[in-house]
Amino acid sequence: MARLPQTDAELTALVRSVSTETFHRPFTHQALYNRRLRTTGGRYRLRDHNIEINPQLLQYYGLPELLGVIKHELCHYHLHLLHGGYQHKDADFKKLLAATGGSRFAPPMPPREDRTVNYLYICPQCQAKYPRQRRIDTRRFVCGRCHHRLELVGLDVKMSQISA
Repeated sequence: MARLPQTDAELTALVRSVSTETFHRPFTHQALYNRRLRTTGGRYRLRDHNIEINPQLLQYYGLPELLGVIKHELCHYHLHLLHGGYQHKDADFKKLLAATGGSRFAPPMPPREDRTVNYLYICPQCQAKYPRQRRIDTRRFVCGRCHHRLELVGLDVKMSQISA
């Protein structure tokens, strides 16, 4: 099995080899890990043509998912540089993605357990929990399940303390 890329240089080398083998075109820019990505597996930056990858993708899902996301971002990259339809909605993009075996969607990223929630609301009727960053007006907003009035039960609560 191939060694997993740990640094930006190793990631760039992996992206270049995938580009050459799968697309038969060179990748001449940089691939970088971006720890600030939270909900996506990666992104292609139009301005500088670099590709950013979420390092959690490799940590939680492994090399096969990483390769799928790399192929997805390389579809954006090559089509943009060739002046083709590089957006998700474009037929060129969908066709190239299917031909190369790239991932259509990135797998869901796990929630951050260390995140602090400023406000925790609970429905006293059905016990549904609503963690929020901002205060909400409990006279106006109600439970989405049973339409009962919400109650504020906690301030500055860790996500790991909130059980489903």
